[in-house]
Amino acid sequence: MASTSSFRASSSFTHFIPQTSTYDVFLSFRGEDTRYNFTYHLYSGLGRRGIRTFRDNKLRRGEAIAPKLLKAIEESRSSVIFSLKTMLVRDGSRLNREKNTSV
Repeated sequence: MASTSSFRASSSFTHFIPQTSTYDVFLSFRGEDTRYNFTYHLYSGLGRRGIRTFRDNKLRRGEAIAPKLLKAIEESRSSVIFSLKTMLVRDGSRLNREKNTSV
């Protein structure tokens, strides 16, 4: 794919930012609960702010990533990736720490 790219460097890492982006954000998620609750609200909120967001509601766990989806990933300036399992583990860890400190 022939495209012009720019690189920005910082002291700790390098960013790759396409000069022409179709989307500002590629929203990646796992799970039905996030698809219709958290993801829906995040997608809607970003849209209200004028942030062009790609969200794929059709890809299921274990399916191959379609060329259209790969293109959306490449043409996005940034990505937000999350899963319900990860969020629950973090919440559980925080609760466990709070319980241990209050005893």
